[in-house]
Amino acid sequence: MADHTEVDSVTGTATTGHAWDGIKELNTPLPRWWVITFYICIVWAVGYWIVYPAWPTISSNTQGLFGYSSRADVAVELANLEKIRGAKMAALATASLADIEKDPAMLGLARAKGKTVFGDNCAACHGTGAAGAKGFPNLNDDDWLWGGSLEQIQQTLLYGVRSGHPKTREGQMLAFGKDGVLKPAEIVTVANYVRELAGLPTRPGYDPKAGAKIFAENCVACHGDNAKGNPDFGAPNLTDKIWLYGSDEATLIETITNGRGGVMPAWEGRLDPTTIKAMAVYVHSLGGGK
Repeated sequence: MADHTEVDSVTGTATTGHAWDGIKELNTPLPRWWVITFYICIVWAVGYWIVYPAWPTISSNTQGLFGYSSRADVAVELANLEKIRGAKMAALATASLADIEKDPAMLGLARAKGKTVFGDNCAACHGTGAAGAKGFPNLNDDDWLWGGSLEQIQQTLLYGVRSGHPKTREGQMLAFGKDGVLKPAEIVTVANYVRELAGLPTRPGYDPKAGAKIFAENCVACHGDNAKGNPDFGAPNLTDKIWLYGSDEATLIETITNGRGGVMPAWEGRLDPTTIKAMAVYVHSLGGGK
């Protein structure tokens, strides 16, 4: 241990007397302004603990002398906001979807509210921009499985798709391969026929007449003679280039073989009618509403 009174020859500063491997520790005191500030912060912290809520307890927390609560402030602000918006929201609740579309102020309110609710409840599946993903429809295009009118969108939101609700939308893509309706070779043929309908290339040796025959016997009941789909069954249009699960041959074979049956929850009972109405208006405004 080095002498505590030793002075470093380079800096002229006394050492603390500590040394490790020849390295000596200088006794450099903290600046006075820093020390004063440090103690002021301690006094400030103690005062804050006394005045404001600070320490957790078993079931709550200390309330402080002022009894301040940021949650209470937020509640008051929300209540004031509801008073301001009350008349407008009441009008929105009683207005029809058609009336909302005709009133610019009410339309703007519905879209703003619907956008917020969409972000909280729908973005997890459809994405924040409503562009969808594999198995989750893109709401920005003009391709609607269950119809794109305001009333149709509202019905889908209310009752969902295969949700278990008594009024849910029902529609099922059959498992033609799994259920033994079509043979593997027939599935490959009709998959290529569907690709041909959409203007996509087909595999060499594909027989279009055989594909058309299989399609007519098994698929037109839902997708229609022209393969344009049917919103009553949730059957998609097969002639465009908008695909929910994918348009490559392997994916189409998988779809025809095993079927598809996506589920959308029913929002009735989870969200109030006015909120669902606002969300329908917002979804309709995204670019694909009819």
